Amino acid sequence: MISLTVTALVFGVVFLAELPDKTALAGLVLGTRYRASYVFAGVAAAFALHVALAVAAGSVLTLLPQQIVHALTGVLFLGGAAVLLLKKDEGEEEIRSPENQSFWKVAGAGFMLILVAEFGDLTQIMTANLAARYDDPLSVGLGAVLALWAVAGLGIVGGKALMKRVPLKLITQIAAVLMLALGVWSLWEAVTG
Repeated sequence: MISLTVTALVFGVVFLAELPDKTALAGLVLGTRYRASYVFAGVAAAFALHVALAVAAGSVLTLLPQQIVHALTGVLFLGGAAVLLLKKDEGEEEIRSPENQSFWKVAGAGFMLILVAEFGDLTQIMTANLAARYDDPLSVGLGAVLALWAVAGLGIVGGKALMKRVPLKLITQIAAVLMLALGVWSLWEAVTG
């Protein structure tokens, strides 16, 4: 059974954490050069694979005693909040362009770009933490993949317009505060549990 509360919480946290990431910029660049649907297909497939790996890793953590899981996820959330708050602005990364506009070349370029760029990324680690925290792999996986797809879609279709309206620094700070709150909450449960 999927928990809408867990799905919504995961969606919000992952969405805000991923929005200021290089993925939105990469999607924007690919989306301006190639057919958006082709780019999205590749990017969406890569994100689905990343979420599946993260949820599996988080599910393994649930085999540990609950206090250790809470302490570990609390520390990792606090670390993630620190990374977001201390992160320097990243410059544009060069993206190799496929030779033509065929579906497989464009989708493959999007898939490979996200597969490499996001492996071990903050949102993948956060997804594993959330899977361990809530012991609800379907709800966490659904929330995370929908958030990543939403960010990718925004980046591909309207990233430039969004970034003009919402300051990137504000988005980063909101994501950091949410992660900080989750970290403190997890540590509190580890100490009191």
